[in-house]
Amino acid sequence: MSLIESTVHGQVHELRLARPPVNALNPELCADLVQALHEAPARGARGIVLVGGPKVFSAGLDVPYLLSLGEDQDALLRAWTVFFSAARALAECPVPVVAAMAGHAPAGGCVLALCCDYRILADGPYRIGLNETQVGLVAPEGIQALLARVVGPHRAERLLVAGAMPDAQQALQIGLVDELVHIDDVATRARVWLEELLQLPHMPMLETRAIARRDVIAALADERIDLPRFVAQWSHPDTQAALRAMLARIGK
Repeated sequence: MSLIESTVHGQVHELRLARPPVNALNPELCADLVQALHEAPARGARGIVLVGGPKVFSAGLDVPYLLSLGEDQDALLRAWTVFFSAARALAECPVPVVAAMAGHAPAGGCVLALCCDYRILADGPYRIGLNETQVGLVAPEGIQALLARVVGPHRAERLLVAGAMPDAQQALQIGLVDELVHIDDVATRARVWLEELLQLPHMPMLETRAIARRDVIAALADERIDLPRFVAQWSHPDTQAALRAMLARIGK
């Protein structure tokens, strides 16, 4: 059974992350997302809405699962590899994708959103950002580039070093998200945005999009993620202590 629920709205297909309670990104969910992103255009999708859960779009990588792998570097590398495969599938998707976030999007959830064409966040007490330093991780250079692409290099530096998570209004002000709407309207507004975009002449829109998004794909190149180095850092005492402290705070 897939962890992605697909709903067809004419030319727009909705892909919903379906791993409650917080859509933690384990290998199965990431692999199912890759498959769904490949299948939707083949089934006639000319636009895709990526939807998460209520209150939490995705809480990021499944840290308890990753910690359960212990010192198994090969297993850790496989888990992170499939996550970045999902990010690349979004970045390389041949049709526009809107992130419809009816809740928080920290860390890996924010990465998925940054790989989309457009980001809509629920207006309210919701936060989005790359909080890696807060939990003992180093955001790879390519991921940092994705953030700098939308908020500018200086602001990205401030956010990344602090592991900051701007609230909805701040995220809109700095361009990290494109729109805020009522939590109940996030997915609907995403479909409307896509339907309006799809009224444009199709080939020129897609070709222009492809040129404009080359840097998104380039940011996710293997050499800019450097997964072996990232996975090696996973075992650093500072990282392990911060991750376990985070789990203790949330009662895991």
